Amino acid sequence: MASDSTPIAVHVARTVKRLRQVREWSLAHAALETGVSKAMLGQIERGESSPTVATLWKIASGFRVSFSTLFDEGKPLSDEPRRDEVTSVWGEDSAGMQARLLFPFDPLLGFEMFMIELAPGALSESAPHASGVVEHIVVVEGVLELRIDERWQRLESGEGLRFLADRPHAMRNPGTGRLRFHDVIHYLAGAASDA
Repeated sequence: MASDSTPIAVHVARTVKRLRQVREWSLAHAALETGVSKAMLGQIERGESSPTVATLWKIASGFRVSFSTLFDEGKPLSDEPRRDEVTSVWGEDSAGMQARLLFPFDPLLGFEMFMIELAPGALSESAPHASGVVEHIVVVEGVLELRIDERWQRLESGEGLRFLADRPHAMRNPGTGRLRFHDVIHYLAGAASDA
C-alpha cells in the first residue's frame, strides 16, 4: 500500500507511535487498549493507512488523549486574542465526512472544537469515547439526525444538543444538501491529557 504523505497523515503516524512508545506499550497492548487491531495500528504508524474518524476516536480514547492530539500539535493559550489561521482537515471520502479543526485541545480549558461536514446521505457512527467526554453539537447549515442510545433526534440549523459521548452514537445527513455543524468536545477532569 502506498504511503499517505499529507502533513496530517504524517502527524497522525508520528503521534500514534510516540504515544505508544511513551507508555512503553507493545502494538499488542495498544490494540487491547484501543480496540484497533495490531495490524491496523502498525499500518497507521508507518503511514500506510489513513484511519477513519471512528478509528481515530478509538485510538484517542484508548490512549486517553484528546481527539485533536492525533492530528494537530496545538498552540498554547495566550493573553492576546488570536485567530487560528491554520486548521487541520481530516476527510473520509468514502464516508462523506470531513472534520476541520477550529481550536485544538487546550488542557487548561479542557475542550477542542471542530467544524464537521457530512455529504447528503452520509452516516458517521462512533464508538463510545472515554468516560468524561461531553459533546456539544450546534447545526450551522442543513439538518442533522443524531442517534444516542438507539434514539434518533433531529436538529435543524441554529439548534444544538449536549450529550455524554461515552456511549455509541451516530450522526447522519438525511437531506440532499450539505450539512455543517460545530462539535465542541469537552473533556471533564481526567478524560484526556495533551500528551
